[in-house]
Amino acid sequence: MNKPASAVIGGGVAAAVLSVILLVVDVETRSQIGIFEVVARFVGMPGSLVFGFVLFFAAGTFLWPLVFVALESYLPIGPDPAIRGMGFGVPLWVAFVVLGRGDLTGAILVVYAVLTLFAHLVYGFVLGAVYGHYSGETAARMEPFPGEKRAGESGGSGGSR
Repeated sequence: MNKPASAVIGGGVAAAVLSVILLVVDVETRSQIGIFEVVARFVGMPGSLVFGFVLFFAAGTFLWPLVFVALESYLPIGPDPAIRGMGFGVPLWVAFVVLGRGDLTGAILVVYAVLTLFAHLVYGFVLGAVYGHYSGETAARMEPFPGEKRAGESGGSGGSR
């Protein structure tokens, strides 16, 4: 499958996972954060939770995965797309924390920062893993451990005893 389509599939799965994690964060903080309200407010439509969710999900499914495909070869972290995806998730988290923290201060700000970092690392991992699976990038770019054979190889040293 081509890279953009693979990334969009990965983005859809990753956005769904991220949405669930952020909803749990919102519930656990008794809606003090208002994740989707933050998105709606950022684009000038405060109070529209549905619009905030749709925009959040669309960006996570289409925009960020296509940016990931464009930048993936430049990301400095490891050959595995899942690990590169985690590196890609960090700048997304920084923007999310800076733009979305609103009036949060003190302990709730720390909780917000830690849980949203976790959520964005998971988003990046899922995006990269699904993208790598469908695009074939994972197997093509990963080197085997010393003594290990790639699928389809025969002979050589390091088999099972």
